[in-house]
Amino acid sequence: MELKAYLDYLVEFIQETVHNAHADGVVVGVSGGIDSAVVAMIAKKAFPDHYLTCWMPCYSSQEDYECVEELVKTGDLKTLTVDLASTFDALTSTIKDQTFDLSSLATANLKARLRMTTLYGVGQTKNYLVLGTDNADEWYIGYFTKYGDGGVDVVPLVHLLKGEVSQAASLLNVPQRIIDRKPSAGLWAEQTDENEIGYSYEEIDRYLLTKSHDNPQLVERIETLHKNSAHKRKGAIQPLQFERIFEK
Repeated sequence: MELKAYLDYLVEFIQETVHNAHADGVVVGVSGGIDSAVVAMIAKKAFPDHYLTCWMPCYSSQEDYECVEELVKTGDLKTLTVDLASTFDALTSTIKDQTFDLSSLATANLKARLRMTTLYGVGQTKNYLVLGTDNADEWYIGYFTKYGDGGVDVVPLVHLLKGEVSQAASLLNVPQRIIDRKPSAGLWAEQTDENEIGYSYEEIDRYLLTKSHDNPQLVERIETLHKNSAHKRKGAIQPLQFERIFEK
């Protein structure tokens, strides 16, 4: 299937999913990154009158602000802005008052979880489903925050490699600046996805596409991340079924 046809399918898939859930539309968080930009454009195609994008800065970079502004203007997107900085400060301060300091990673992931809490507050109010923005690379290696950007109703891009998301962005008229910028979760200053993962998305794409690579260290890294993040792709871990004994 050509990518353009697949994007058309995703529009229909989202429409059907919302209909089956007896919902009225969709909401998606935008960050200034390419994945959320693509999902936002698809959301508008699926529900032109019943979609909403939500920009939730939390000590976000100037580039994030500028890219979101350009996306909203170019795509003529309906957008709600919720600045989470004061909420983030209040929560981390309250926890610290208990003489308990969050780790740096837990603190960073708290931003993603606050954003998802916001999206579900908006979504439940409007009877909208929450669309996720994780691509195939991120989903495979677990590069998302559990109950943060991974805690969504629908993951439209889960079968598209990062390079395919870039192609989709061009087809959907996402601003070139967003397509060209280095991917970042924006959880701390100067953070980039590829530096944190240790390999480029192009290398990960190639491995996931062929399940082979001439770099054994990359293969080990990717498969270890996949194995260790299995719990993120499943629901809550459950024990064995309770076998009830009924007396005759």
